[in-house]
Amino acid sequence: MTVCWTPSSQQIEDAQITDFARHASKLSGQNLQKYPDLYDWSIKDREAFWGLIWERASIIASERGDIVLDEGDKMPGAKWFPQARLNFAQNLLRHADDREALVFRGEDRVEQRYTRRELYQAVAKLAAALRGFGVGPGDRVAAYMPNLPQTIIAMLAATSLGAVWSSCSPDFGVNGVVDRFKQIEPKILIAADGVFYNGKSFDNVEKIKAIREKIPSIEQTILVPYTMSAEQLTVGDELHLWPHLLAGRNETSIHFAQLPFDHPLYILFSSGTTGVPKCIVHGAGGTLLQHMKEHQLHSDIKAGDRVFYFTTCGWMMWNWLVSALASEAVVMLYDGSPFYPDGNVLWDYARDENITLFGTSAKYIDALQKAHLSPKSSHQLNALRCICSTGSPLAPASYDYVYEHIKKDVNLASISGGTDIVSCFALGNPVLPVHKGELQCRGLGLAVEVFDDEGQSAGQEKGELVCTKPFPSMPVGFWNDPSGEKYFAAYFGRFDNIWCHGDYVRLTQRGGLVIYGRSDAVLNPGGVRIGTAEIYRQVEQLDEVMESIVIAQQYEDDVRLVLFVILRDGVSLDDPLVGKIKRQIRADTSPRHVPAIILEVSDIPRTKSGKIVELAVRDVVHGIEIKNVEALANPQALEEFKDRAELKI
Repeated sequence: MTVCWTPSSQQIEDAQITDFARHASKLSGQNLQKYPDLYDWSIKDREAFWGLIWERASIIASERGDIVLDEGDKMPGAKWFPQARLNFAQNLLRHADDREALVFRGEDRVEQRYTRRELYQAVAKLAAALRGFGVGPGDRVAAYMPNLPQTIIAMLAATSLGAVWSSCSPDFGVNGVVDRFKQIEPKILIAADGVFYNGKSFDNVEKIKAIREKIPSIEQTILVPYTMSAEQLTVGDELHLWPHLLAGRNETSIHFAQLPFDHPLYILFSSGTTGVPKCIVHGAGGTLLQHMKEHQLHSDIKAGDRVFYFTTCGWMMWNWLVSALASEAVVMLYDGSPFYPDGNVLWDYARDENITLFGTSAKYIDALQKAHLSPKSSHQLNALRCICSTGSPLAPASYDYVYEHIKKDVNLASISGGTDIVSCFALGNPVLPVHKGELQCRGLGLAVEVFDDEGQSAGQEKGELVCTKPFPSMPVGFWNDPSGEKYFAAYFGRFDNIWCHGDYVRLTQRGGLVIYGRSDAVLNPGGVRIGTAEIYRQVEQLDEVMESIVIAQQYEDDVRLVLFVILRDGVSLDDPLVGKIKRQIRADTSPRHVPAIILEVSDIPRTKSGKIVELAVRDVVHGIEIKNVEALANPQALEEFKDRAELKI
């Protein structure tokens, strides 16, 4: 593995994790200045570690209590800070002063800015309006919203009252929204009239009406003007315009409901590509504590930093981003296409606003590379210290691209976790080197290991990513799962008292991770387990290939690998290119990795958060009906994989 970046001695000294390690050393009586030692202590003495996180993050609570962890050997069943009473929104709205809190830029170039005081006051007004609608602890408030400041204001207003927040992005169709929200029976729906994307505006008013009709629990709807003015929109008795609802209100303070550590905060949804989405309930305290640890220690986010993540409100990275308010950072929002009017739009934003942390997906970085863009040559990015990437494994070639074409002195943090934990198992680290193709480290306080099929340590071999001890951001449970049976089956059914995450990974000798794809998509030709990312890393180095997806097709009592590729415009899949692809795969992997068949497609199906769906393609190839195409961003793409003559057996 090549070292791409090494922090300077001054960068190490200035990092918050360095100061944290000094305090941990004093507390433990050990020398914990080296990360492996700090990590081991955070696992062995979880109560001391999470207690110190609480203290260092200055968690605001009416009560903390003496107990950090109760029944700490039970998974599920462990209880963190069982005596604590706090409010999530109160921690994000600390210090209502004149410093910036939110900056928004839309695809249509509209900008909005809020100071911390203005944000607090907007939340106070909406919280009063929601209270007037009868919203209280445990009620669900659902949002069908773009990534606007109003979405954050609404979330903070709802959670200040103890309500449970859930959101879908506006690219979901009516059935996709109903599949999610109808399960959780929201009392309030908050929705924007439409969205801008790729140079066009899209009206969502009719979709909103259909959603209201199909979810009888919705008592009131708040409509946010975005693509139209308030004067262009009509309202009724149960439909309220956002500006009219807040006009004339003079509330300046918020009564923050003080609730238990595990009080439900968010309901996030699984992708739903294999059935009705699972409703994953996350607690307020665990989400707050975990995010502040990740932000301050692993991402080195300080007060005044300007933190951006390209995300929709249907992806857990939105929840992760918003929590940066608790570290007194400025949250930078963007809504629209990342390539309209061209691939520089997000880098224009980063340059103009001095963004310090730039977060995106691995696919976006790959798309920049394929477009031959070089932000380093066209943009001054002096403030940028960290680039985060997630959504899928970051290919080694993308590391080279970032350091050659975006910025040389930057911590490239490939991170991985998921909706299931609303956070990360593997993270960046401002005091460790970046090695090409490798996630820097396991997250502090998370006992991440790699197991073989028998539930034993896999050492440095490939295996299942597991967590062997409870952690605060484990879900409270699943909605409408009173016995906990579905929750248990999702994570704990494979290995006793062990969280099994479903990623196929390898732990390196440095304590970093290499991710090879989802376990359920692992290829198994001739009994050899191959992660899909192993093949993508090779194929997508080729300039002719824009993107690819690989599956295993049942064939002659075994499986054969079938690779589908999207090619650059003007390139055709002829025999020389097929040979080139196969040689590229064979050269850096093994003969087992070489696909038996390579086919061209024009599109690849993906979830709303941009993840490609190997299982859906595999099912289509085998003639199995896809249960929930509504969960896909582009379900029409599946048609190209049906009844291919080349795959007839």
